[in-house]
Amino acid sequence: MRSKYESPLNSRYSSKEMSYLFSPDFKFKTWRKLWIALAESEKELGLNITDEQIAEMKKYQDDINYEVAEEREKIVRHDVMSHVYAFGTQAKSAMPIIHLGATSCFVGDNTDIIIMTEAMKLVKKGLINVINELSKFAMEYKDMPTLGFTHFQPAQTTTVGKRATLWLQDLMMDLEDLEFQISKAKLRGAKGTTGTQASFMELFDGDTDKVKALDKMVAAKMGYDNCFAVTGQTYPRKLDSQVLNVLSSIAQSAFKFSNDIRLLQHLKEIEEPFEKSQIGSSAMAYKRNPMRSERIGSLARYVIADAINPAITASTQWFERTLDDSANKRISVPEAFLCIDAILILYRNVVDGLVVYPKVIEQHLNNELPFMATENIMMDAVKKGGNRQELHEKIRQHSMDAGRTVKVEGKPNDLLERIAADPSFGLTLEELRPIMDARNFVGRAPQQTEEFVNNIVKPVLEANKDLIEAEGEGVRV
Repeated sequence: MRSKYESPLNSRYSSKEMSYLFSPDFKFKTWRKLWIALAESEKELGLNITDEQIAEMKKYQDDINYEVAEEREKIVRHDVMSHVYAFGTQAKSAMPIIHLGATSCFVGDNTDIIIMTEAMKLVKKGLINVINELSKFAMEYKDMPTLGFTHFQPAQTTTVGKRATLWLQDLMMDLEDLEFQISKAKLRGAKGTTGTQASFMELFDGDTDKVKALDKMVAAKMGYDNCFAVTGQTYPRKLDSQVLNVLSSIAQSAFKFSNDIRLLQHLKEIEEPFEKSQIGSSAMAYKRNPMRSERIGSLARYVIADAINPAITASTQWFERTLDDSANKRISVPEAFLCIDAILILYRNVVDGLVVYPKVIEQHLNNELPFMATENIMMDAVKKGGNRQELHEKIRQHSMDAGRTVKVEGKPNDLLERIAADPSFGLTLEELRPIMDARNFVGRAPQQTEEFVNNIVKPVLEANKDLIEAEGEGVRV
């Protein structure tokens, strides 16, 4: 057995790609890229830094001597200075200029922003693939009538595909928010200890233009257009809160979907995929538990709750910076991303393998259809000379009696037979039965589904077709 706790997000649920983004290796390699970008920019702006120094830094950019850094940190109790020292023992000629003018947040905060931005791009890829699968499901079942529910009570008829567009629309709203957040991405930049750039003003002998240029040059070398115009020691902790709010929103959408699937599986109308050799229960061999949907809900609940962490951190920062943000964000931000990654893997897997049972759907619909058809029946009876008010009261009474027959006596719904036997309506069973076609009661559900998928979803999928994968990642059951 392993002797240390390991997060199940790494060992069981999230992808290797997302896990690596939050790994020490990605972080420390990004630190070195930032130090190189800083040195290059300072050289280009006139500081006494040589090509040989930068070349030596680049030589060891991805060859991190972790043992040296770890031993040094035991002595100095400072992670950034330990890695500055370790880098310097490799790139010896560059040791005097590594981290020149910078504060720890130069590497720490810029790297955190880079990691979150890359993680959001990975989340976008997952979201696009779920939307793609769900749109195919919606179109496949756009015409299949199904019982609609409000308050989980039978309501007007909809279609299986139209219901799927409700899940889709939630995800499309999430995608819009996610893309907006990605579009705002900017680095902290080279701002110095309290954000005033005082150290860089000293380095460049008070040359404001060069100090301002340094910010932009470092950002450009790291692939960003802008830096925050002003900061304290850190980038605004509001950013973490904004990002996790987007993740929370995705979690909310997934949670709603997973609950609907669990309810539908209880009704035996639609089931999530169930492997041939999968065991639903250790005691009850017949069970087919909706464990993937349950896991989506479980992880989603964590993300929704986790989003309060950066909100509190952003609220409680003192002046230019206080360190009570650090330990919290080291946990709350990575865990939220790893959770969302796992949720989207599960979501896609469930949608890709959904099993629809038309006969069960039809049976449930037929049990309730006579009640839904009462308004149409009443209109036909009025056309034959009936009194609308009197017929309304009679239908109300017949419906209550038929409901009692179903609920109390456990017999089939006999509302049509009751109406046919009532001379006030002047309608025979032969005339009533055609009204019972469920397609008469779905309104514009099929057209709404087509219009939504074709006009709103497909253009987004086309714009992001490079992100769509042929197959999703497997799920550990």
